[in-house]
Parts: sequence; structure tokens; C-alpha cells
Amino acid sequence: MLDTDIALKKLPLVAVIRGLDIGRIKDVGTTLIEAGFTLIEVTLNSPEPLKAIEILVEISGQSASIGAGTVLSVQDVKDVKTAGGQFIISPNMDEDVIRETKNCGLVSWPGVFTPTEAFNALKYGADGLKAFPAESISPQTLKAWRAVLPLNTQIFIVGGVDAASMKPYLAAGAGGFGLGSSLVSANKSLEDIRRDAVEIVTAYHDAVESLSNG
Repeated sequence: MLDTDIALKKLPLVAVIRGLDIGRIKDVGTTLIEAGFTLIEVTLNSPEPLKAIEILVEISGQSASIGAGTVLSVQDVKDVKTAGGQFIISPNMDEDVIRETKNCGLVSWPGVFTPTEAFNALKYGADGLKAFPAESISPQTLKAWRAVLPLNTQIFIVGGVDAASMKPYLAAGAGGFGLGSSLVSANKSLEDIRRDAVEIVTAYHDAVESLSNG
């Protein structure tokens, strides 16, 4: 698999797979990778999530880093490591989960909603932060967080993000995004997933270029 740090540098967008039938995992994973995604997350409240991670690890080669989301316990972390996952994402900030993630040699991105949670997560060893849910964390709020958090802190914006909403967050200091239902959902056709994946990747690059050009 592709190293997670390298995957981040290539494209800091996490494709979130939730609730997808195991029979669709290979095709959807391949489609996301072909569209340019280098980070793919399977939430543990999906059907057969560990098997899904194993399938994605097998097909990803050196094209993508595979991890798990909705990771809520120390045992979850251990199970993901056994399945071959490389990163752990949670909706919450749990010290035990963060510490076990680092003990297992995996990348830790816990969910945070306040500066206090953000600072505690970093103290416990988190590699980056998942600002969640984005609907309640505005670009202005993110900018205020950025004023006090360490400069190199990687902050992902997750929850309700789509192609049109990335630029304001990037301008406020977002380091990346997690894309869920706007990208992949259980009833969405493969062709629609491919179309939206390409649109999101293009929108991200366009936003970065626009901001760099002033």
C-alpha cells in the first residue's frame, strides 16, 4: 500500500465508504483510485468492514492508503491493524483509541469539536485532527482554531463537504477533507460515483490553484 504520508501529499482528500455492500467494494475502490483518490476509509459500521478493508488493501497496490472510520474502541484499532489498515479515524476524541493507534504504528485522526478536544488529542499523540461535523464548524471557526493550534497541525474538515464548499475552508487553513455521502452512498451507481469523484478532485485542485494565485 501507499504510505499514508505520501498519500496525503498527493491528495489530502479521504473518500469515506459507509454502508456499502461488500460485493461493491472492489469496483467502487477501483473507481475512486482511478479518479485520483489516494486515501480511502471504510467505516466500521458498514457491512463486513474488516473484509472490505482487506479487499481494498489488496487492490490498492502503491496507489492508495486504506484505513478505517467510526473507530470507537481499542479492540477496533487492533482489528483494523490485523486487516491491513494504515490509519484510524474516529467521530470523537478518545485517549485510549489514540494511544492504541500509535502503539500499533498507525496514523491517528480523531474527531474534535472544540479547541480543548483538539489540544488534548494532540497531547495524546494524534497525527492530525478531524473537525467534525463541518456543518457546525464554519471557516471562521477554523480560522480561529488555526490562530492557536500548532502551525503544522493537519486539520481535516468532515461532514457535509462537497465540491462547492472546499475553497472557503482551504482559505481558512484546512489541510484536507473527508467526503462521505457527497461521494459514495449505498444506492449510488458506479457511474455517478465516478462522475462525482472526478468533480471533487478537480474542484480541490482548482481551489488550491485559485488561492495560490491570489
